[in-house]
Amino acid sequence: MDRAQLADFLRIRRERLRPDDVGLPAGFRRRTPGLRREEVASLATMSTDYYTRLEQGRGPHPSRPVLTGLARALRLTDAERDHLFRLAGEQPAPPPGPPAEVRSGVLRMLGRLDVPGLVLDAKYDVLAWNALAAALLTDFSAVLRKHRNLLRLRFLDGTTQADRFGEAATETFAREVAADLRATTGRYPDDPALAGLVDDLTSGSPEFAKLWAAHEVQTQQTLCQTINHPLVGRIEVCCEVLVIPERDQRVILYTTEPNSPSEAALTLLSVIGTQDLTTTR
Repeated sequence: MDRAQLADFLRIRRERLRPDDVGLPAGFRRRTPGLRREEVASLATMSTDYYTRLEQGRGPHPSRPVLTGLARALRLTDAERDHLFRLAGEQPAPPPGPPAEVRSGVLRMLGRLDVPGLVLDAKYDVLAWNALAAALLTDFSAVLRKHRNLLRLRFLDGTTQADRFGEAATETFAREVAADLRATTGRYPDDPALAGLVDDLTSGSPEFAKLWAAHEVQTQQTLCQTINHPLVGRIEVCCEVLVIPERDQRVILYTTEPNSPSEAALTLLSVIGTQDLTTTR
């Protein structure tokens, strides 16, 4: 535990916050910038005396729950939270769940692409998509947000999957994503949404339950498949995966061979089946 560095870090992060950042009234004129120590202590659910001693470099070793409370009270980023834990001599706490916010630059890129594109979080929730992805796969805007998840669509609404994507590709996708989801549960052991997804899949799909019981762990690889689209027919695509590591998100791009019938079919689909870029609300 580096008491001096921990004290400086707490003080600097406290001074950068304004009362309205944490939902507190500004009140009378403040003599020092940022929040008061008693305000941080209250937000972190600890005594003012204990917090004051930490900030003065003379406090006891804080427990993991105390550090978690401080990270929440000081509105720390994931990187800052990890730094706080290391200053206190602890391994960083696992993040509570996969981030669901998509960077604005990624959204702009999606809107400008001439290929279908999705943004997925680590548990395969569809966070954003472009018009051509909606036309190629499904109208995600018409799906309840809880069900905008590729695993739910594959395992819990799988009656048409083999007809649409082909049996071999559908089975390959099932194996890969089950193993990938197993790795995700290791990164986010305390995420209730992830645990609920696994419960729903294992209870609702014997196929997923069998794959889950195998305990395979791997990262999903690039998958090439044939999509039998009801409007434009057969489209052969490869799914390229671009990783956004700091948010544990992936951009999935569906590409076709240049000057191929599949490219022509995708071009036709862009004309007859487009809709606006949509993100979760």
